[in-house]
Amino acid sequence: MDKMPIKIWINEQRYQQLCQACVENMAKEVLAGMKALQVFCNEEQKNELLKKYPQSKYDQSTTKSIELLPIELKNKTFNKIIEKKSLVILHEVI
Repeated sequence: MDKMPIKIWINEQRYQQLCQACVENMAKEVLAGMKALQVFCNEEQKNELLKKYPQSKYDQSTTKSIELLPIELKNKTFNKIIEKKSLVILHEVI
């Protein structure tokens, strides 16, 4: 089963939060020095997200990622990553 990424982009404030939680190594450089956390979902979770957030989309042609998710969900996901110190948290936020 394919896993599809959801990118949580990291700004300076978020990077400081990652450092305070000692999990800054989870952020990877993705684009021109910009860092992101990648939370992966399976097909069932992807379908659930797309149904729950109809403005979002699955980029099937290039990045194979879920995009345009609401900021509230991304903030909740980021906070759960900090809390659990893990990227395997999507089942707890959707």
